[in-house]
Amino acid sequence: MLIDDEPAQRRLVAAIAARRGWRTIFAGDGETAIATLGTPDGMALDAVILDHASPDFDATAVIAELRARRPQLPILMLTANGSVACAVESMRAGATDFLVKPLASERLLAALEAAVGGKTAGELRPLTEKLSVPLAFEEIVGSAPQFRAALAIAAKAARARVPVLIEGESGVGKEVVADAVHNASPRNRKDVVRVNCGAIPANLVESELFGHEKGAFTGAFERKIGRFQEADGGTLFLDEVGEMPLEAQVKLLRVLQSGEIQPIGARHAREVDVRVIAATNKTLLAEVEAGRFREDLYYRLNVVQVTIPPLRERTGDIPALARHLLGRIAEQPGLRPLGITDDALALLGTYDWPGNVRQLQNALFRAAVLCDGDGLTRADFPQIAQLALGRPAGGASGGQASGAAGVTLFRPDGNLRALDEIEADVIRLAIGHYRGRMTEVARRLGIGRSTLYRKLGELGIDQSAA
Repeated sequence: MLIDDEPAQRRLVAAIAARRGWRTIFAGDGETAIATLGTPDGMALDAVILDHASPDFDATAVIAELRARRPQLPILMLTANGSVACAVESMRAGATDFLVKPLASERLLAALEAAVGGKTAGELRPLTEKLSVPLAFEEIVGSAPQFRAALAIAAKAARARVPVLIEGESGVGKEVVADAVHNASPRNRKDVVRVNCGAIPANLVESELFGHEKGAFTGAFERKIGRFQEADGGTLFLDEVGEMPLEAQVKLLRVLQSGEIQPIGARHAREVDVRVIAATNKTLLAEVEAGRFREDLYYRLNVVQVTIPPLRERTGDIPALARHLLGRIAEQPGLRPLGITDDALALLGTYDWPGNVRQLQNALFRAAVLCDGDGLTRADFPQIAQLALGRPAGGASGGQASGAAGVTLFRPDGNLRALDEIEADVIRLAIGHYRGRMTEVARRLGIGRSTLYRKLGELGIDQSAA
């Protein structure tokens, strides 16, 4: 159910949701939404999205009422400005999370799927939508060699005019790196102009990038300055560039080659001086090979390539990242400084963070909003504890998904099990897996047969029953 009185946004949300088989019902105000809960459609609801900016109702009061009537129903707040105060207010009222307009289709779908699946929806929005202070290269947290190598490449490219292509999974911090490139460049006197290519309807991409004249097409009631002209003398950041339609890719290539734009309906081209930084969560070369991205545009954008590694490949950075992010969170309205305990950091280190730094920041933000104490503990991360249950550090990507192997590392209360209990489970698992062939069991465990039999006695394992 979408609670919103704006027809255009209703159509947009319904169209995006329909791509994954979602059916959307609408309520124009809170009273209608509450009443809908008692109808057959209301009983079948999987999630609710409501617009904080709607003037006809108090969004937080509606959230609280929805939460009281349907405690398990995921509720997503939609806001136009990404205000941290709005996030704090809505989450304390009971919202699961919040999204920022204009809506990107990928983030909306990820939000719905994550909320309904009971996962932490950390991939919903970039770090800068909550904590918007750009960082210089020396302020970016991370000491992993591959991460520092990527930053070194970006820093070298910063003072040149050449385009930079930043690749990496969603949430690794591509926009943070793009901001650092801009801030270290001679163009830093102007703000970065940002375009989310995945959030613009295909028929409006050209107008958004290059602008249009009044009367250029139906609905063009006034002249529009395009993002390239807006960024003249500065930096244009093209996020999710892999989502750009092929027709728009042709026109983007022409601009990069000529340095000129021609707004829709304009008689003459205009010269612009723009440094382009593009980012994608796809492997753009694979998109070229699949025919979804132009090869000539790929090489035009990829003068300097920076690949940001995922967080699961640099879990040693998590403690420093967590403390850094908590410091920035504490500066936001309605929040306060919080520490974090070693047991909480240990828990965060056991999870593989598919949403990367953005998901870590989101988990910390949620915990900070709801925390009543002076520091975050393991108990403040119940969703992460549930998701990490039975996983070794580094998650499944580490090659041993213990959940799949049948060995649980954590007790139901979130504390680690004793080492001898875990060892006994591993030995029982090995005996069962190798069908009681003790020589093979000992060899696979990396111990001698005599050591294996000694451990069977010490741990009280009945070989026949294992």
